[in-house]
Amino acid sequence: MATPNYSYEKRQRELAKKKKKEEKAKKKTSDHGPGDSQGNDGGASQEAPKPADAS
Repeated sequence: MATPNYSYEKRQRELAKKKKKEEKAKKKTSDHGPGDSQGNDGGASQEAPKPADAS
């Protein structure tokens, strides 16, 4: 009987875990990406003129 190749099995588990993590990150960025980037850009542009007007 052949001995199990544990390193191969471990590698396959790691690849599956990595793929799942990347898909989750991709889904998260696609769902919230455009709204977050606009919110950050809008917030930064609104904060910059206020100190200029105050001084």
